[in-house]
Amino acid sequence: MAPPTSLSSHERTRVEDYLNDKIQVSTDLESLDSLLSNLRAQQELQRKQLADAHEALSNATKASNDHAEATRKRAEVFAEEQADIDRRLKAITQSETSDEAVHRLEKSMERFHRLELSKGYVELLKEAEELSKEALKSISSEPRAALSPYARLRSIVLSLKEAQPAAEGAAPHLIAYTEKLALALRQQLKKFFGDRLQKTLESMKWPTRELNITETLLGEWRRDVELLIDLQAPELPGRDALAVGNTLEPPVLFPLEVMVHPLELRFKYHFSGDKPTNRLDKPEYFLSHVMDLINQFGGFFTSYLQPILDERLESVGQDLEWNFFNALHAFINALLPMLRQKIDSLLPQIADHPQLLSHFIHELMSFDNEMRETWNYLPDPYAEGNWKGMTAEVLTKHGWYDRWLQVEKEFALARYKDIIDNPDSGHIDYDGIERTATKPTKAAIRVNDLLETITERYQPLTSFSQKLRFLIDIQITIFDQFHERLFSALEAYLAMTSTLGRTVQGADEQASVEGVAGLERLCRVFGSAEYLEKKMEDWSNDVFFVELWSELQDRVRRKRDDGQNVAGTMTIAEVASRTSPAVAKNNASSTQPSSDGALFDETASAYRRLRRRSETIIISTLTSNITTALKPYSRISTWATISTPSANAAGSPLPLTSDLAHAMNVLSTQLSFISHTLGVAPLRRVSRQVLLSIQTYVWDNVLTRNKFSATGAAQLLSDVDHLCNGVDTTLGTAGHAGGSLQIVRKLSEGLRLLNLNASTLEQGTEDAEAALGLWDVEKRLFKDNESARSVLAELEVDGLTEAEARLVLERRVEIGS
Repeated sequence: MAPPTSLSSHERTRVEDYLNDKIQVSTDLESLDSLLSNLRAQQELQRKQLADAHEALSNATKASNDHAEATRKRAEVFAEEQADIDRRLKAITQSETSDEAVHRLEKSMERFHRLELSKGYVELLKEAEELSKEALKSISSEPRAALSPYARLRSIVLSLKEAQPAAEGAAPHLIAYTEKLALALRQQLKKFFGDRLQKTLESMKWPTRELNITETLLGEWRRDVELLIDLQAPELPGRDALAVGNTLEPPVLFPLEVMVHPLELRFKYHFSGDKPTNRLDKPEYFLSHVMDLINQFGGFFTSYLQPILDERLESVGQDLEWNFFNALHAFINALLPMLRQKIDSLLPQIADHPQLLSHFIHELMSFDNEMRETWNYLPDPYAEGNWKGMTAEVLTKHGWYDRWLQVEKEFALARYKDIIDNPDSGHIDYDGIERTATKPTKAAIRVNDLLETITERYQPLTSFSQKLRFLIDIQITIFDQFHERLFSALEAYLAMTSTLGRTVQGADEQASVEGVAGLERLCRVFGSAEYLEKKMEDWSNDVFFVELWSELQDRVRRKRDDGQNVAGTMTIAEVASRTSPAVAKNNASSTQPSSDGALFDETASAYRRLRRRSETIIISTLTSNITTALKPYSRISTWATISTPSANAAGSPLPLTSDLAHAMNVLSTQLSFISHTLGVAPLRRVSRQVLLSIQTYVWDNVLTRNKFSATGAAQLLSDVDHLCNGVDTTLGTAGHAGGSLQIVRKLSEGLRLLNLNASTLEQGTEDAEAALGLWDVEKRLFKDNESARSVLAELEVDGLTEAEARLVLERRVEIGS
């Protein structure tokens, strides 16, 4: 079949490609009939599909035309109806145009809507007034029946308030009226129920010490109490409200308001006006009165009110349970408002009287402490920790802390000044301290007593920031001032004992820094510094200060990253500079408080440095005094020619060299003074250094500078024994283990070598020194080092080197010649 000539070039190309694909070789012509047959079938199928498509198109076109016609007709009908509506609106509203007619109709509909809303308001007001009348109608005959309409009225008020925001603040007058109506009904119900309870209480002779309690009266009292509690129950705050407002006071139950009223009148009678019990200087009067009321009537509420509250616990939700846990605490809640009123009226009167303000805060803290310890008072049973107390309300809530802190600081500093100005403040106290302890001045002891008293005054505070400020602003400040005083005293001593100071000062001033008088000046500083340093160590281990330190560390870890102040206006760096460097080094990632550091680290370190420095100066002064006294002894030049006195022929001890008597007197007098003033440990440190200085002086200025005969050597040995025995006698039980000779071991062993016998010795003697004479030792000592070490070992001399031993032995005239 030839392709139709009407085909386009593209179609002809496709046909040609198709034929070329199907007929490629001569054998493909045999299937030509089959190919044509298939093509005809496909053509027929396509014609059928084309016919179906034409039919569908025709139907769609007809449907579209029908729809367009229907739409046109509806539009004509709508236009006719719109024209009719416009005519009617014009006729009804008497308007010239349809837009004006629509506007007028909208206003009419709006007035109609308001009318419907007003009708609803009127119905709501009518219901509210009917509920109020219903409650008042049944209040006398059936008091409990009056609670139901009141509850309904109250729920209406709450519903209106909740719906008002969504209504964009609509109907404020309606809400105000219904709320006023509900409040008036509440007051009437409360007054009626309260009057009933008051009559019952009068029959019970409340509040007297001899109550008339019968089963009948108790039944009436119980019904009246339950009515008031049921009236109040819907408005009691839940735990959620308490969690949001931490300053929310626990509510006073209505029946307790009635029962406390006569107690309040009695309280005002005694503690207001010009009554003798109303004294500004005796706040303990009214505080004790409140405590007496709790003691007197607490048992009644525990016995009779607690069962009623227990029943309420079972019926109310968990959110309201905290209102009914403890009847005694509920009674205390009812007493506290009258106490707050009294405190509010008292504080302005005593604000400018520091003594009265301080005394009042102290008494108020004692009152709070008794409430916690005696009654375990805790208004909120779910609260963490103890009740913060009325003191916290006064100091924190009402802002009296800064004024009170100022007053206490002024009192403390004034008392500190009195201590310092006392004529005997600088005297060393030998009686108030243990015999074996270092003796401080009376001022140091009194300052410590003052600081301990201050601790007692602020220890009951519940605020961490307030306690820390009290510690830093008052206690550490006084510590710093006393340290400055001790430091100045030490500097004054050094200035007076300097070369220039000795030149310009008079005879009296010179005497005040010499000998025992000078040592006393130094011991005042040393003893006071050591005493207060130890007291600070004790304080750092006290439970109160340990807890304060732990809380400080916790706060530092929590607030390190957010940059907040750690206590009031004080930053971490400021607190660390006044307490301990460990504060600033606290690791924010640590979960446990560090055991390193304490609140008094900085202050104790300052006192420790002062103690060590003053001890060094004491040692230097003693050493200087002793070596000065030894100078005449060092000038003796007759050691090589001294002969044995006839009195010593029988081997009795040699008498003390006369030139050493003054030094012995100085040593005995000054060591005797410090032995009574210093504790055992510092006394041993000081005396050890003094003995070592004597050893050095005698070694350098006597032993190694002179030649000694056997008698001269024996005299020197005897003199050194006298010195050491004098020190041991003076120190007594506080002396060194093994005696003073153990301290001057080098000198002692040198004198043993110096006193070797030069004569021929008997054999078989057990004493090693007796077995080795001067010449034997000299021969072996000077042979070589190995031989020297051997002979020194036999003599049990291990404190001298070979060179020192040879130097000593050469001091014998026999060896030197």
